[in-house]
Amino acid sequence: MPADQRPATLHDVARLARVSVATASKALNGRKHVSAASRAEVLKAAEVLAYSPNTLARGLVAGRTGMVGLLTSDLEGRLSIPILMGAEDAFGADRTSVLLCDARGDAVREGHHLRTLLSRRVDGLIVVGARPDPRPSIGRDLPVPVVYAYAPSADPDDLSLVTDNVTAGRTAIRHLVEVGRRRIAHITGDPSYGAAQDRARGALDELAEHGLKLAGDRVMFGAWSEAWGRSATGMLLTQRTAVDAIFAGSDQIARGVLDALHGAGLEVPRDVAVLGFDNWEIFTTSSTPPLSSIDMNLETLGRVAAERLMAAFDGRLGSGVEQLPCRLVPRESTTAR
Repeated sequence: MPADQRPATLHDVARLARVSVATASKALNGRKHVSAASRAEVLKAAEVLAYSPNTLARGLVAGRTGMVGLLTSDLEGRLSIPILMGAEDAFGADRTSVLLCDARGDAVREGHHLRTLLSRRVDGLIVVGARPDPRPSIGRDLPVPVVYAYAPSADPDDLSLVTDNVTAGRTAIRHLVEVGRRRIAHITGDPSYGAAQDRARGALDELAEHGLKLAGDRVMFGAWSEAWGRSATGMLLTQRTAVDAIFAGSDQIARGVLDALHGAGLEVPRDVAVLGFDNWEIFTTSSTPPLSSIDMNLETLGRVAAERLMAAFDGRLGSGVEQLPCRLVPRESTTAR
């Protein structure tokens, strides 16, 4: 736009369409009591003038600002970024922007960000935790609706969206059984993580349904690291545990598992199939062979969180914990025999 050319206003649109300003406003906002002919003229004039309505002004009239806050404690952004992307996709048609604030796991910083977001009159909040375990509620008496994603609120009156880790564990074992594996070990991370316990429980339940026992007779809990994956796999091999598949609790652990198997002269997946968790592409696609993994569908989690907030704008916010399914992403590391 040339420097001397001002943006078109609603008055300009009304003048070109030969209607009143009130009629032009009603037509652009989809209100009733405007004839089809007048509406068509107003829309045509707005297009000709490249009219862009003042979003803030429209929001104030509707009682909304068109902004939602996403408050996270995820230091790396590995969880919050896909959740943010899913939320933005859902909000796109609603002309809503998402403001991202990282509390870095600090309760004081989180409180500061919360006050800042509320001072900017956000329409709602999505709270993302750093780990999939219950976290303190940010409060019941807030002036806007709140949805918790990934990490549930400890308050049952809040609405929380989480991944279904028990079913994910079952899905992992079912896949390995379907590709012909019967002696399956499970190497996972920190036992204090509820998600690690839930995935292990699902895996054990699925094995029992197939009349199978866990290779090594126990879930191998440890650290969320490649080093632990290598160490735990080394222990299995040293103990001469009969194993033809390993379900790893994360892709990082799975990479360590692959290293140890290759170092022992075993071929993946011919000798041992390996399945990871998270579907973190920095690990899955660069592994040798490419790593099968369970995807937590974090973008879907973000999209559903946004949809729940939009419903809350109309007064329909639920409560409790809602579990969303994960999905299997098969690659060469679990090819059938």
